[in-house]
Amino acid sequence: MATELEKTNLEAHVDLCAIRYEALEGRLGKVESKIEHIHTDILEGQKSMTKVLIGTAGTVVASLVSIVIVILLQ
Repeated sequence: MATELEKTNLEAHVDLCAIRYEALEGRLGKVESKIEHIHTDILEGQKSMTKVLIGTAGTVVASLVSIVIVILLQ
């Protein structure tokens, strides 16, 4: 919101805008770092999930092979 001083004095307006932009840049930097942190967490989670799925698939395949071998041996 523009103050009365800003409305009448261009230099004051420019100075206040510079201060506001610095504050916005700081806030934007914080948001960017948080998003980067979230992105890193998601990638690590995906890697962990892939390992779990591969392990589970291996267990299921081994179980099915064992069942087939037991059935064939009887």
